[in-house]
Amino acid sequence: MAYNRCMMRQRIAVVGTSGSGKTTLARALAERLGYEHIELDALHWQPDWQETPRELFRARVAEAVSGPRWVTDGNYSKVRDIVWARADTVVWLDYPFPIIMWRLWWRTLRRTLLRQPLWNENRESLRTALFSRDSILWWAITSYGRRRREYPELFARPEYAHLQTIHLRSPRQTRVWLETVAKAM
Repeated sequence: MAYNRCMMRQRIAVVGTSGSGKTTLARALAERLGYEHIELDALHWQPDWQETPRELFRARVAEAVSGPRWVTDGNYSKVRDIVWARADTVVWLDYPFPIIMWRLWWRTLRRTLLRQPLWNENRESLRTALFSRDSILWWAITSYGRRRREYPELFARPEYAHLQTIHLRSPRQTRVWLETVAKAM
C-alpha cells in the first residue's frame, strides 16, 4: 500500500469501532506530525457521564477543527458533517471483532482497576461496563457490524469525495503505516 500521500495531509480524522485504538493512533499521529490532537470524547462527555447538549457539542467541535492542522478521533455522527467537511483524510481502523473485544475488555478492566480518570473526571466501572444499558462492551457488540457497513457507504457519498481514505485492517498494518509517517518526518 502507498501511504506516503498522507504525509502532506493536514486534517486527519481517525475512525473505527470502540476499542479499535482510535485515540492511541490519533495521539501518536498528531505527535509525529506536530499537529493538534482533538479527542471528540473529551468534547462530548461532561462530568458524571452527562452528554454535552447537541448544539453546544457541535459548536465545540466546529471551534476545535477550525485550525489548520489537526488529528481527531471519534465516531460521533452528530458532528461527522463538521469534522469530515474540514478533514482531508480519514483513517479507518477496521480490525476483526475478536481483536476489538479483547482490546476493549482489557482497556475497560485496566481503567476500572486503576480508577483512571477520563474526560472531566469520569471513570469507568465494571458494573457499568458489564451490567448497564450504557455498557461500552455491549455498545461495541451492537455497533461493530453497523460501522463496517456504514463507512464504505459514507466514503462513497459525493460530499466526502474530497477525503483520502486509509483503510487499516490490523494492528500490525497500522504500526507499519505509522512507522512510514515517522520515517517521512
